[in-house]
Amino acid sequence: MAEVIPVSESFSLHPQLVQDCFELAEFPLCKLLLCNDSSYPWFILVPKVNDVSDIYQLDWQQQQQLLNESSLLSELLIQVFDGYKMNVAALGNVVEQLHVHHVVRYKEDVSWPKPIWGQQPLTPYTAEAIVALKEKLLPKLSIILDTL
Repeated sequence: MAEVIPVSESFSLHPQLVQDCFELAEFPLCKLLLCNDSSYPWFILVPKVNDVSDIYQLDWQQQQQLLNESSLLSELLIQVFDGYKMNVAALGNVVEQLHVHHVVRYKEDVSWPKPIWGQQPLTPYTAEAIVALKEKLLPKLSIILDTL
């Protein structure tokens, strides 16, 4: 039987994440979000633990689970989106709720080689593009969810 990862029963996403993202999936510890910026394949993992703004505030088991979920997601994203580099970051300067960005980067993207933040306005997805992205990613994602 798989070990149960402690999460908050009354967990809720920060309003800014709700506004800027689409919920895609539930991992044992984290919610997986898609940032509504079609300039990059940009995903966010949010541990379902209240009142945590930094990774060190998670208990040891949660820290290990976050690393597992982040690593598996990173490997999957670089393969599915045929990226050059994965950028993974937990900043929290604007949204204090702990969340970890996973951005697939290309040498040809509009911000390369700079960080993506503040380089250009967000370019929202069309409804059709979101459907296509989900069709591309979610079947492969379900396979790794079975390993977590």
